Amino acid sequence: MRSSRNALVFLSIVAAAGCSTVAEDPRIPADDQAARCEQLLSALDAAVDRAGVRDGGSARIDGFPYLRANRFLASYRYDPMGRPAEALWIDLLRGLDTEARMLEFANLPAQDRAELDLGRSGTEDLSVELTRCGEELVRRDLSDDESVAGLRDVIAVPDEYHVWQRLLGLYPLTALPFLQGVSAYHSDTKAVLATPLEDLPLAGGLLRYGPAPGPVADKQDPVEILARARRNPLRIPLPSASDLTRLFVTFAPTLEIDHVDRNDRIGMPLLDNAGRPDVDVSQTVVFVRAAHTRFGDDTYLQLVYSFWFPARPSMHPIDLLAGRLDGITWRVTLDGNGEPLLFDSIHNCGCYHLFVTTGKLHAREDLRPLEEPILVAPTLAAWRPGDRIVLRIAARTHYIQNVRYQRGPDDAVPRTYALASDDRLRSLRRDDGSRYSLFGRDGIVAGTQRGERFFFWPMGVPDPGAMRQWGRHATAFVGRRHFDDPRLIERYFAVP
Repeated sequence: MRSSRNALVFLSIVAAAGCSTVAEDPRIPADDQAARCEQLLSALDAAVDRAGVRDGGSARIDGFPYLRANRFLASYRYDPMGRPAEALWIDLLRGLDTEARMLEFANLPAQDRAELDLGRSGTEDLSVELTRCGEELVRRDLSDDESVAGLRDVIAVPDEYHVWQRLLGLYPLTALPFLQGVSAYHSDTKAVLATPLEDLPLAGGLLRYGPAPGPVADKQDPVEILARARRNPLRIPLPSASDLTRLFVTFAPTLEIDHVDRNDRIGMPLLDNAGRPDVDVSQTVVFVRAAHTRFGDDTYLQLVYSFWFPARPSMHPIDLLAGRLDGITWRVTLDGNGEPLLFDSIHNCGCYHLFVTTGKLHAREDLRPLEEPILVAPTLAAWRPGDRIVLRIAARTHYIQNVRYQRGPDDAVPRTYALASDDRLRSLRRDDGSRYSLFGRDGIVAGTQRGERFFFWPMGVPDPGAMRQWGRHATAFVGRRHFDDPRLIERYFAVP
């Protein structure tokens, strides 16, 4: 979570370059700082909504325009907290709003930024001003137990399912054939994952990518990093930027891709001059973010890696799954000792959720009625320091076909990828210096729609198959499941 805030240093420079003024309201007393802060936030919201650049990565909270929530932080609404823990919780909510507003401001067209008047706010650095205003409004609105209870009552993150679609699609009936389709896909995938590596078919040649050299954590480092990271009232692992970098490099996967054409190469996603999504494969980059999961009374750090392909090309004349952009998100959940507890992955549409256990957990079998089962790959051995995860990826479909460890150094990686903050995709630079988000306010990448949406809509997932922003991934057609659900692992796995 802290790592994403590093982007604010860059974005504050962008914001300062475009600052002018928010006109003062003569009806607001000069010494009423809270009211002037509300005026600033209101002016920013109006400009963002007019320009249509609202960021969809976190949820706004009714009555608290200076706070935003994700599913992890929203899960604390029911937890008893002392004042120090409560203050940290609110500070993290405030940080999400500051981060989103900085990105939204950066993405405003130049004329809209010029029409804002930020000069009267006392600083040209918008991030500093937003932080000051957030602190001011928190002091005014959330200074006692009753007011915090009001926040707990309203904080929520909407799920990624449309009830009206399920009603119109007669969900209780149509879900049954969908479950049969899911079962067939699981059977086929398990057969592929059980195939010996040397027997996997090749459509082209293998192209390998690995992380660029960087500071790697030794055996004791992850334990010490996580011990430091938990020194806060909520015991949430919040590593420093340098510690987080060491962990990202240590657990970054090697990608072994069956390569037929440029659609099987990874790179930088973007919108071309016509607004169509594409990937610049000359920029070999994997995007990272820190996330968290809750398991009982513990909170574990998750390292998230996302990589993007230009497209999933058509395999036959009527291919409902083909379309612009494709990608995989790979997640490593670390236990309290800094060792992998579990791996899992999705495609960047939220589809094809795959779990890979390490023997520290086993899958539960008690599913709810009409609930899509989870897909679990063969169990890996326990991770050892120096191990590197290798993902074998199919050509065109980009399905994961094999997951294994590589022991020792990898001398066969001809290409390296750089690591970049996943939040970079929320504000990309055009050639003319203006900025835009890869994602719409609904979290979907426009232009990545698939033909399957015409058949899968009764399951309630908006635009199924389209590429999505972090925090907007529904991962089941039958039932309700989100990739960033903080209790996801606890819900489906138990300690042996």
